[in-house]
Amino acid sequence: MDRNVLTEMCLEQLKLSGVHEGEKVIVLSQGDERLDYADAFLAAGQRLGARMYHMRLPAPLPTTGAWAVGETGLAANPDAVNALKQADMVVDLIFLLFSEEQMAIQAAGTRILTAVEPAPLLARLMPTRQLRERVEIGAEYLKKAKSMRITSKHGTDVVYKLGVYPTMSEYGYTDEPGRWDHWPAAFVFSGGADDGVDGQIVLAPGDVLLPFNIYVREPVIYTIEKGFIQDIRGGLEAELIKSYMATFNDPRGFGMSHVGWGLDHRANWHGLTDFGGGMGMELRSFYGNVMFSTGPNNELGGPNDTACHLDIPMRNCGLFLDDEPMVLDGNIAVKEMQHTFK
Repeated sequence: MDRNVLTEMCLEQLKLSGVHEGEKVIVLSQGDERLDYADAFLAAGQRLGARMYHMRLPAPLPTTGAWAVGETGLAANPDAVNALKQADMVVDLIFLLFSEEQMAIQAAGTRILTAVEPAPLLARLMPTRQLRERVEIGAEYLKKAKSMRITSKHGTDVVYKLGVYPTMSEYGYTDEPGRWDHWPAAFVFSGGADDGVDGQIVLAPGDVLLPFNIYVREPVIYTIEKGFIQDIRGGLEAELIKSYMATFNDPRGFGMSHVGWGLDHRANWHGLTDFGGGMGMELRSFYGNVMFSTGPNNELGGPNDTACHLDIPMRNCGLFLDDEPMVLDGNIAVKEMQHTFK
């Protein structure tokens, strides 16, 4: 992408995130990754009169290839963490989510924006205040609920006991102290009680396995009792999931993590075919998807900090809060959250 275009995009993002003259903003990168993003954010912030800095960590050492969330290059560098705590805002180009370091930075009042998706996707899913309003309406419904039930014609019927963990909203920018968000994103979620998720989830063809970045081709059946997966059955994808989870050698990876629904009418279910790289944020955000996750819930304040994490956006589901429909057959059911397609 042209450097000037990328800078203008970052300028719009920083304006939405409330960056202003005199603020201290640190752009965090590692190795040679996303240096064009770093340059664009630095240039954009300067135009707003902010005090801009670039913290560049060494490239990560080779790993087994598993997506181990919460493990960052900051873990062995407390001086760097302390420096980031002094900023008003951190632009995260390495993905800090689920890490103790991110939580410490947020606790200091620093707001964090993660930006790791391909630039054309950042452009197409630029955050808007209208989208934020839609997400925040969803968050208000979720905050009040005591239970969430997810169903599907394929056999999903699972209930989450709510009220233990906070409701989180993602709308792609952050202008409040201590808040994290991810560009792009349009998703509202919470987590079930640690022992309060029971039922069956059936993945259907076309559902998405992240971080594998693949579409399910044949049914996968999860049996869940008291917040933990007891059984995973099916064909190739089921075997792939079980093999992947086994590499972590951590039974906490079978815990149920966050759950919610997507609200961006611009996001494409077929997004994995559009761009290489990235983390599949478009798939987490597409309109009417219901996504459940497994593994860590420390992002919500829970005790599970396992590195074994999967996000699974599903199509054509129903999602009910205290028996009131939020999503029906993959369509948003609440008028205030709906988008009128033309």
